[in-house]
Amino acid sequence: MADTTARTRGKRSLPDQVAAHVRELVMSGQLRFPEFVRLDQVAGDLGVSVTPVREGLLALCAEGLLQLERRRGFMVAPLSGDDVRDLFWVQAQLEGELAARATPRLSDDDLARLEELQRGLADALAEDRVTEIEELNHRFHHLLAMAGRSPKLTWFLGQAVKHTPSRYYEMIDGWVQASVDDHYPILEALHARDAEAVRTAMQEHVRHAGELLGRHLDRLDGE
Repeated sequence: MADTTARTRGKRSLPDQVAAHVRELVMSGQLRFPEFVRLDQVAGDLGVSVTPVREGLLALCAEGLLQLERRRGFMVAPLSGDDVRDLFWVQAQLEGELAARATPRLSDDDLARLEELQRGLADALAEDRVTEIEELNHRFHHLLAMAGRSPKLTWFLGQAVKHTPSRYYEMIDGWVQASVDDHYPILEALHARDAEAVRTAMQEHVRHAGELLGRHLDRLDGE
């Protein structure tokens, strides 16, 4: 659940950069139904022309996050807390399966690296270094996902993870803490080489994140 925007921005097309930027705003609740997305504002924020902005927003229409209103522009589509919980349920199944497959394949060095990342996460949490938490959290999840050795599942996971508003961790109550604390049961199960316990711990971790984000959007809807 980490921010990969700065790391991958140079590798993305301009429309993909636009889509990622606006997707984060929608998923974090900064843009809500029935607001309209202003093409000129997005273009100015990202330093691009209006053409890739329009292409990026059309991609978000295909995802169901925006809807194109004739003669009015791009409106944010309804997004409920339950919608978010559904998205994270899918992510939980994929990450749980990949982590379970990774369990017998991880070397002692891999486990030591995960422990090192977790210590870094705990230190960053204690000192409120949110950006560092995002980066270390990404590395933790990425190591496990890649060790699952399933390019197809990893691709699907990448599509699901796009909906994680990682640039706005601190806006979501409990999100930063859960990004650290929920790893401990995963690590315990990994050291025990218990693949089913790893699957369960990872699924609970991801669903917990979805629940926190879902509650965040529910509160915004109630305001």
